[in-house]
Amino acid sequence: MNAHLGVPLDNPVWHSLTSRHAELGRRLGDVARYRAEVAPFIGVRSMDAARADDLNALVQAGESVLFVGPMPVLPQSWQVRTFAPIAQMTCTRRLEIGPGPQWVELDQAHRPDVLALTALVYPHYFRPQTPDLGRYIGIYEGSQLVAMAGERMSLPGHQEISAICTHPDHLGRGHARRLMSVLNNAILDRGELPFLHVSHENPRAMQLYKHVGYVVRSDVGLAEAKRIA
Repeated sequence: MNAHLGVPLDNPVWHSLTSRHAELGRRLGDVARYRAEVAPFIGVRSMDAARADDLNALVQAGESVLFVGPMPVLPQSWQVRTFAPIAQMTCTRRLEIGPGPQWVELDQAHRPDVLALTALVYPHYFRPQTPDLGRYIGIYEGSQLVAMAGERMSLPGHQEISAICTHPDHLGRGHARRLMSVLNNAILDRGELPFLHVSHENPRAMQLYKHVGYVVRSDVGLAEAKRIA
C-alpha cells in the first residue's frame, strides 16, 4: 500500500522532516533526510514520487540510510537490504508510574554518558546529535547512566518514543517502563499521540509495550539502502 500525505503515521520520516524537524534535515523535491550526524533516516513523499537525482544529491557515495515506511524503486547504483516489517505501536491512555529511582533530564552535559550507553545497547540508530530531536530522560546509579528513553520522530499531533534502553547489568528493575511512562504521559498531556517502533524479533520489548497499554497500529517497512561509490 502506498503511503501518502493523508496518513502521517504511515510515513513518519517524511512527515517529521516536512514539519517539526525540517531544520534537522535536508529536502530536495519529494525526498527528505535527517542530517547524517542526527539520524540515519530518509523519507519520500510516496513510493513513486522520488527522483533519482534528488536521492543521489542527498546521500553521499558509500553512505547508508534507512527507509521507515515507503521506499521508491532505487537505481542500480544503490544496494538495498530489506528487513522484515516492524510494528508501529500507539497508546491512548496515561500509564502508571510506580515507585522507583529518580529520573533526570538529559542535556548537553550528559551527552557523553548517553552516547556510551547507546553505543553499547542501541548502536544502529543513534548518532552524536540524535538527542537534538527531542526530550531525553535517564536514570543514574552513582555516576553511571543505566537507563534512558527519548523522543525521536515528531510530526503534528504525534510524537515517537525511542531509544528505550537499559544497561545489560541493570535489566529487570523496571527502569525502561518507568522512563517510557513518564514520556508517554507528558506527550498525552500535550494533546498528542505517543507512538513507537519495535521489531517483531524483539519479543521482550514488544511484550513490555503491550503490557503497559500499547497496541499495534500497523506494520511498516524497514530497509537499508547504500549508495554505491
